[in-house]
Amino acid sequence: MEPDAVWVHQKRPCPTRPQMFDEMPYRDAVSWNTILSSFKRSGDSFMAFQHFVRMVRTGLRPTGSTLTTMITASPTGSLVPHLHAVAIRTGFSCNFIVGTALVGAYAGRKDRIAVRRAFDDIPIKNLVSWTSLIVGYMQLGRLKEAEGAFGEMLAKNVVSWTVMINGFIDNGHLDEARRCFTQMSVRNVVTWTSMIKGYQGHGRHVDALNLFVEMHRLSGILPNLFTYSAVLATCAGYCSLLFGKSVHGQILRCRVPWDVILCSSLVEMYGKCGDVGSATRSFESSQVRNVVLWNSIVGCYARNGLPKKALQEFERMIREGVRPDHITFVGALMACVHGGLVKEGERYFELMDREFHIKPRMEHYGCMVDLLGRAGQIDKAEKLIRSMPFRPGAVVWGALLGAYGLHSSLEHGVAAAESMHKLEEHHPAIYSMLLRIYGENGAWRKVEEVKETMEKVVVGKQTAQNWVESATASCGL
Repeated sequence: MEPDAVWVHQKRPCPTRPQMFDEMPYRDAVSWNTILSSFKRSGDSFMAFQHFVRMVRTGLRPTGSTLTTMITASPTGSLVPHLHAVAIRTGFSCNFIVGTALVGAYAGRKDRIAVRRAFDDIPIKNLVSWTSLIVGYMQLGRLKEAEGAFGEMLAKNVVSWTVMINGFIDNGHLDEARRCFTQMSVRNVVTWTSMIKGYQGHGRHVDALNLFVEMHRLSGILPNLFTYSAVLATCAGYCSLLFGKSVHGQILRCRVPWDVILCSSLVEMYGKCGDVGSATRSFESSQVRNVVLWNSIVGCYARNGLPKKALQEFERMIREGVRPDHITFVGALMACVHGGLVKEGERYFELMDREFHIKPRMEHYGCMVDLLGRAGQIDKAEKLIRSMPFRPGAVVWGALLGAYGLHSSLEHGVAAAESMHKLEEHHPAIYSMLLRIYGENGAWRKVEEVKETMEKVVVGKQTAQNWVESATASCGL
């Protein structure tokens, strides 16, 4: 086996070996396992595999811990079959720890058959190995197999039930997740939080808030930081300021340990509900501010019509030594869009790559196209789209469509709508902008043609007539 051959094509600097380890006069399996684990924990898979090859070449036999570490350290899973072969030759394939690691690794490789084979090779299966199999099936979207494995388990605990719940949530089956949740005889704070967060992540805000009320009143289990963060995110998504303030009051009464995650959730909630003053006070009350918290306050000011304040906080963030990320720049560019600050927007867009080596993403280009389009600089916006290093998406075309609609540019608007139509057929924004452009230019025959096309399309559970009415109303027709 030559694991290092996989890394030949990757251009990496020559790694510096740990001095203390190299100076050891004698290295046994324990010392090798220790250094391999340290590389894995630090995320340096290259060094881990390099040292594993060194270990094998010294003639030392890998242990179960060695193989488990290397299986879970494989960044892409490409070496898992080779490591599995080593486990078979050394007799560790039947070790339940190694077998469990193989199940997870093969799930990461999307190899359903190998997942089951690795599991079947484990002679004595415990809760951990069964749970690993269920997680693997859930990752692969094989819900029936996961339910079958869960039914085969002789003993189930709160962890295995929670794994089923999270698996259903991750695959978008919230009703099945709730069914499992209801069937549980014992629930802990993790289970309650998983279900609440699942509802919140899928936009079922009322269900999330009702479940939180049920937890608070009936379960006797106290929420933790993650529960409160999920509930505050739900309040933000539902724009429920009253409920959000009630949750904030509960946090203060219960003297929940304050941390930057909880503070960020409060800032997001108050900001999205339009209470800028409370968002500012929550932000200033935090003694520790990371990039997530700064992003929350910049975004708060940007979306609430305070663009200059948003940019001031952005500059203050940099002065305090916090490095912005791509989300920070989305907030800054949004502020420029809302304030019509073209020069500032162009400066921040350039600053991303030049100073912070952050490559602009689709959303950054969308902001810039929106900014230039609103300012009437449509030629510049088109030029920016042509210079993009990837194919423009619906976000960018939608921003350009908005600019054409704003300036009633019939010819260009139709061309952009056709380009967007190729990406996302029957996107409401296409028809909405076409109706507006045709209407403002007096092309009433074209307006009727677009309406006829819209009537043939049904979006979700909405009828075509309702959709036509909502789209035409948004255009003022």
